Amino acid sequence: MFAAILLLAGCGGSSQDDGSSQSTLAADRFDAARAYELVERQVEVGQRPAGSPQLRKLALELRRLLPRGEFEPIPGEPRLRNVVGTVPGSRPGIVVGAHYDTLVKPPGFVGANNGAAGTAVVVEVARAIAEASRAAAPEVRFVLFDGEEPAAGLPEESSDFYNEGLRGSRAYVAAHPGRTEAMILLDYVGNKGLRLPREATSTEPLWDRILLAANAVGASRYFSNAAGPPIVDDHTPFLRAGVSAVDLIDWSYPGHDLRDGLDQISRRSLDAVGETVVQAVEEMRGG
Repeated sequence: MFAAILLLAGCGGSSQDDGSSQSTLAADRFDAARAYELVERQVEVGQRPAGSPQLRKLALELRRLLPRGEFEPIPGEPRLRNVVGTVPGSRPGIVVGAHYDTLVKPPGFVGANNGAAGTAVVVEVARAIAEASRAAAPEVRFVLFDGEEPAAGLPEESSDFYNEGLRGSRAYVAAHPGRTEAMILLDYVGNKGLRLPREATSTEPLWDRILLAANAVGASRYFSNAAGPPIVDDHTPFLRAGVSAVDLIDWSYPGHDLRDGLDQISRRSLDAVGETVVQAVEEMRGG
């Protein structure tokens, strides 16, 4: 992930977040323990660049975990594929997404927060939404984007990250015009001390809905209405297509180096974000 315009320090996290599994939230629809286990599983796989054998093997596991899971190819990238789950409903619907590939460099990078955490939250949000029956509600698609990071040989912090990265999200938007009304992206969302400001390009009314949902489940201390930096990320192709979208990302987290390991992941952070997104999606579906 690259902040293409500027990098600013993120908001400080809560000192009360010690990474323990004990929930202090008012809602209990999201399974934080399962989410943590899925982060752990991805980290065990090791470095997972787009198109690599290990990522393609992991994709088979992820597809089985999503409702009606399937692969969607990325044109021009024969070894890349998005993993997509669907809770059927009316259209245009909602997309909840994250990228599941990791950086190509540095060697040994396992992407516990930069990739694995967002992926795990998407999977467990999908499980919770699939279990909640909603008649005549909007469709929800759960998309794990491949190729978010640039291909080998290209710089990760490029001035043209939109065209060199974001391969899966650009392909998804191009393949599904008019299918999506709102998009929620999960990126750096599992770290200890998590604090999520409003990413500067995110759609403000949709961000306001996220804040209301966080307040409803007792997770408001993890979120802030203060503006964070503008980030070119997997929500950007949706924004450019006229879709309301938000990026949940704690850009203060060191997500591009070997410090991004499992020891940095907090079950409480996963739980707070997961419960908030479940609440927000259910509200948008009329729940």
